Amino acid sequence: MASKPPLLSVVIPIYNEEKTIPELVKRLNSLLNILKKRFSFRPEDAEILFVNDGSRDESAEILKKFCGSTPGFSLINLSRNYGHQLAITAGIDVARGENVAVMDGDLQDPPEFVADLFEKMKDGYDVVYARRRTREGESVFKLLTAHLFYRTLKKLTRFDIPIDTGDFRIMSRRVTDVLVSMREQHRYIRGLIAWIGFRQTGLEYDRDERFDGETKFSVGKMLKFALDGITSFSSAPLKLSSYLGFSAAFAGSLYSIYILYLKLFTNNTIQGWTSVMVVVLLLGGVQLLALGMIGEYLSRVNDQTKNRPLYVIEKIYSVETQEHRKNSRVGREDTRRKNESSRG
Repeated sequence: MASKPPLLSVVIPIYNEEKTIPELVKRLNSLLNILKKRFSFRPEDAEILFVNDGSRDESAEILKKFCGSTPGFSLINLSRNYGHQLAITAGIDVARGENVAVMDGDLQDPPEFVADLFEKMKDGYDVVYARRRTREGESVFKLLTAHLFYRTLKKLTRFDIPIDTGDFRIMSRRVTDVLVSMREQHRYIRGLIAWIGFRQTGLEYDRDERFDGETKFSVGKMLKFALDGITSFSSAPLKLSSYLGFSAAFAGSLYSIYILYLKLFTNNTIQGWTSVMVVVLLLGGVQLLALGMIGEYLSRVNDQTKNRPLYVIEKIYSVETQEHRKNSRVGREDTRRKNESSRG
């Protein structure tokens, strides 16, 4: 008989966080105590799912030992590094809770705030996202680019993607089930959740600085993340290439009329080299930009048609799997003894 699903699953992607894990576990235990006091949670009412996204330090080994001996905690160990969004996807796919929360493992998202998100769900919402009121420890460059990105994306899309929010949120089971059914290779999870709809609202919180180390999001990863967000939910870049082509053609027509005017009605002669180079470079740049935008969309279509799995799980480590392995060994030993006695 299948066990009753927990009331809450908390999904936490982990990548090279060995120094943060002890404090993270401590704060998660504080969250469990808050849930017990405020909502009368029993131990089986919550599950914590760590997702190891191919960490190169000792994060996986630490979590294997902890989750293998601590009820309510599980480690989903991916076969390699798949990236932040796919690590979250793996955790959401495995989560059994009636409500599923997602938070980062660097303690910038305070675990205790999950209780506030859960309480807000009781007002009839299907999604409650955490909106950043302040962002401690962030560089001016990061703050500026994030500000511009969220507002640009909001202008480009035809539905409401909340600004100044990350993946820190909680979702009902019906939203989670729809999200699990969406198997896009290039994922922008907060956009997918906004696309799903239902009743959604936000709660403001103060985002802490990282507990240890530096952000794992390099400039290159940030650009890729932004590109995935824009191309997944807007065709504006393709339309932009059309507008650029039209503008270049229109400007070229005006310039051609000007050249003919000089040729037919004035004695001014155009030497030619400068004007030709300007036109060639302008049109060439527009064409390459348009081809690049088209190429980005085609590459995503190509990736999607391959229909590869989004990720591969090496193994799930938990007390339950440890007990299952132990029972399997006992069962095999009993079978072996019975076979030996029957032969005797």
